[in-house]
Amino acid sequence: MASRSTQILEAAARVIARRGVRGLRVEELAAEAGVSTALIYYHFKDRAGILSKTLEFINDRAERYTTDRDPDAEPLGPREELDQTLLLELQDSTEVRENSTAWGELRASAVFDDLLREDLARATLVWVQEVATLLGQVQPMAPAVALTASAERLTALLEGLSMRWLSGTLQITHARALMSEAIDAEITRLGG
Repeated sequence: MASRSTQILEAAARVIARRGVRGLRVEELAAEAGVSTALIYYHFKDRAGILSKTLEFINDRAERYTTDRDPDAEPLGPREELDQTLLLELQDSTEVRENSTAWGELRASAVFDDLLREDLARATLVWVQEVATLLGQVQPMAPAVALTASAERLTALLEGLSMRWLSGTLQITHARALMSEAIDAEITRLGG
């Protein structure tokens, strides 16, 4: 059984994915989570606290579904781990659709919200650093600045492909193929 705060964060991700950040109303969130509004304020203090913790929750959930492996499975090589980490962001599951949509909504709202912009910048920086680390395991001789630039290009492309897939303007198989080609291109670029 999920904790009350996790239950609320799951509901917040669903509501943000459906209605956007501007459409997030504490009363609707309480109904979606099956809790009182007082409990939401108890756990998260205010709307900004809800958004900040929901962003953390979305990031943690994405890390889980992109890195969880069967403990009995053979370990992945650096390239396979990089591919899996990025390509699992493009899978047709409710959790991934919800996460990607909520992330896009949070990113769009950050344009007008300084506090959310700071939280999103930190989360994006962590994601870029994680991808740069994976790239560095594939191309260990590449300079750190080049690894970071490649990671920025790949994560930005992934966000764009995800939004196009979610909006129905791109088939998921094509989005995955484009992402794979981009990973190949960045690894080649880093090696040369």
